[in-house]
Amino acid sequence: MKMPKQVSIFEVGARDGLQNEKPVTTQDKIALIEDLAKAGLQRIEAASFVSPKWVPQMADSGDVLRNIHRQTDVIYSALTPNMKGLELALDANADEVAIFGAASESFSQRNINCSIEESIARFEPLMERALAENIRVRGYVSCVLGCPYEGEIKVSEVARVSEILYKMGCYEISLGDTIGVGTPANARRMVEAVSQKVPVEKLALHFHDTYGQALANILACLETGVSVIDSSVAGLGGCPYAKGASGNLATEDLVYMLRGLGIETGIDLNLLAQAGNNISQALGRETGSKVARAISK
Repeated sequence: MKMPKQVSIFEVGARDGLQNEKPVTTQDKIALIEDLAKAGLQRIEAASFVSPKWVPQMADSGDVLRNIHRQTDVIYSALTPNMKGLELALDANADEVAIFGAASESFSQRNINCSIEESIARFEPLMERALAENIRVRGYVSCVLGCPYEGEIKVSEVARVSEILYKMGCYEISLGDTIGVGTPANARRMVEAVSQKVPVEKLALHFHDTYGQALANILACLETGVSVIDSSVAGLGGCPYAKGASGNLATEDLVYMLRGLGIETGIDLNLLAQAGNNISQALGRETGSKVARAISK
C-alpha cells in the first residue's frame, strides 16, 4: 500500500502534554490552544474532565473550553473518563469527547482500579448519553506495544479491546504505545492485526518517544493505510514510567518528517514551532522538539 497523501494530526499537547507538566495558568493554556489553531491544527485535545484530586493540572478545563476564541473549522476535544466528566464537558461545550481503555489487565487495574471488562462496562451509559447528544466519542487504547507491569502485550488482545470500543460507537480508535517501547516491526504488526477487526481508516497512532522510536514506528505504519497521528507540540508531557525520558512525540518533528515525505498536513511549521516555544517559555524550559530548536536559532 502507498503512503497517504494527507495526514490528520490530532494535537494532544494541551491535555495529554500539560497534564504531565508543572501547572501553568488558564491563560497560558488558552493562548496555547489559540496558537495551535492559528498554526493550522484542526483537531485539538483541549481539556480533561478527570478528578482534580488526581490531575490538578486539568482542574480549570471548563474555564479553558469556555474562554478560548474558537475557530469554526477546529474541533475542540475533551477526555471524559466517566459520566460526571461527560456532563462537565457538555456544559463547557466540548465538540467531542474521548474515553480510554487498556490492552493490559495490570495497567487497567493500577490506572483506573478495575478490570478491562469493568472499564468498558462503565463506558456504556456514557456512550449512550454522548450519542444521544450527538457528540462523537473517540476511544484510546493504552499499552498496545508494551506494559510497565506485564511487558509485552499480545496483539490479539489489542485488537479485541479496539474492536469492543469501535463496536460500542467510538468513531476512531487511537492506539497508544504508552511507555514508548515499540519498534517499527512490532508497531506495524500490531496495526495490521488491529486493522483486521477495525477498519484502518478508523485507527490513529499515539506513539510515545521514550526510546526515540516514535517517528520510525509511524513511518513503518504509514503504509498500512493509517492517516491519523496523535502528537504533542514541543514534546509536552513526560513519561511517568521512565525517569528522565521524553514521553510524547513533538508535533513539530512529526510535521517535518511528513513534509519531507510529501504528505500534506495543512500545518504552518514556523507558527507551530512558535506555539511550542511560547508554552515552553511559560513552563520555564526549552522546547522538547528538535525541529523547533533547529529552526528557532
